[in-house]
Amino acid sequence: MKSLIAALALSTALVTPGLAMARPVTLTANMADYGGRGAYLAIYVTDASGAYAGSLWMAGGKSKYYRHLIDWAQFTGGDPAQVDGITGASVGSGQKLELSMDLADALFDAGYTLHIDAAAEDMRESPNEIAVPLTTAGAGTPVSGRRYIADFTYGF
Repeated sequence: MKSLIAALALSTALVTPGLAMARPVTLTANMADYGGRGAYLAIYVTDASGAYAGSLWMAGGKSKYYRHLIDWAQFTGGDPAQVDGITGASVGSGQKLELSMDLADALFDAGYTLHIDAAAEDMRESPNEIAVPLTTAGAGTPVSGRRYIADFTYGF
């Protein structure tokens, strides 16, 4: 429930008042069998110019490791306040992360990109593991990750 509230707050902050229509979206990341400890994942959005627009979710609760989520950390300075209330456990090898949240309609088909940075203890960091444009046509289309995520989809 707290992820829903935080995501809704983010999504409504990204649109002008009066246009804050939102839709329920499910984000699904199927982790690869990478053979290591649970991965930290930072799920965030950038706008059409590539500027940071906000964080949607952080998998992994120890903020001292957030610096290994390289691109997210550069955008936010690794500030744990960016993800207060929208965190969960790290995601293990071969597991599935499924999140449901409301995202503003204005994020779709407007140049916004959803990113996932990943890192696992004693393994390589994977900045921009996933980068997928938020489009209505792209909903339900699997996107392959680079190292830790086998595939990722979002759907309505």
